[in-house]
Amino acid sequence: MSDDWKTRWRMSFRREAALDMDGRPLGRIRRLRALRSAGWSRERVHGARPQEQSSPPQPGVELLFASYNIHKAVGRDRRFDPDRIVAVLKEIDADVVALQEADQRFGTRAGLLELETLMRETGLAPVRVHETGPRHGWHGNVVLIRQGSATAMTQIVLPGLEPRGALIVDLDLPCGCVRVVAAHLGLLRHSRSRQIEKLMAAAHDGDKRPIVLMGDFNEWRVGRRSSLHGLAPHFGPVQASVPSFPARFPVLALDRIVTYPPELIATVSVHDTPLARVASDHLPIKARIELPAAET
Repeated sequence: MSDDWKTRWRMSFRREAALDMDGRPLGRIRRLRALRSAGWSRERVHGARPQEQSSPPQPGVELLFASYNIHKAVGRDRRFDPDRIVAVLKEIDADVVALQEADQRFGTRAGLLELETLMRETGLAPVRVHETGPRHGWHGNVVLIRQGSATAMTQIVLPGLEPRGALIVDLDLPCGCVRVVAAHLGLLRHSRSRQIEKLMAAAHDGDKRPIVLMGDFNEWRVGRRSSLHGLAPHFGPVQASVPSFPARFPVLALDRIVTYPPELIATVSVHDTPLARVASDHLPIKARIELPAAET
C-alpha cells in the first residue's frame, strides 16, 4: 500500500470496520482481535466425508504457493533491507511465489532485490518480463518459481485511476501445468471491481489448465459489498482469507490466494514469524494447492 494513500485508506477502514460481518457495530477497533485466524482448511470447513461415501482419491501433487507484498523492501523499522525479504522467502520455502512492490514505483522502476542472492539462498528464479532495463517485474509484480519453466507470459494493464498491472504466466512444472495470475489491485473499490473483471476475462482464454490467482487485493470487505464478490463461483474459495495486514498486528485479509477450480486449495495460512513481522508492512500468505497429476 503506497504511502500517499495511507491516510485516506485509514479513514475508509475506520468507517468500514465500525460494523462486523452481520452489520453490528464493533465499537472499538481493538475488538477486531477476534477476527484473527491461524489459517483456513478445506477439511475443517467441509468436514471429512464418511469412508463409504468418499470417491476414490484423484492422483495429484501438492505444491506450496505464496504471495508477499514486500513494501519495496522497507520494513516496519523504516529500513531498506532486501536481505530480510530474501530471508523470509527462505523461511516460507514455497514452490511458486507472487511478489508485489518489488520494483521502484517511479523513475526507472528498478528492481529492489538482488536476484543472484535470491536464487542462491532460496532456489527461486524470477519469470522474466518483456521489457528490458533494471526492473524485475511489471508494475511491481514478480513471479518466482523453484522448478519448471514459463511457456507464456502476458503483461496486463489494469483499469483504474492508479497505475496498476498484473502478470499472467503459464508454467510447465515437473508435476504438471498451471496458470499463475499475479496482481496488485487498486485502493478504490470501483477500480478493484473492474480489475477483477479484466483479470477473469484474461485468465479464461480457452486453456483448460488450472489457474492460481494471487496477490495484494487491497480488499477487506466481505459479502456482496466486497469487490471480490465477482470471483465466485469460478474462483475461490473466496472465504479462505487470513489477516495479513498490518504485519505487527494483522487484522485485515488484504492478501489472497484463490484458484480455478476452487477445490484445488487444501489450506491457506499466514506466514507469521518475528522476521516477517518486521521485514514488510504485510505478512506473507501461503496456500497448499493440489494440482492434477501430469499426463504421461
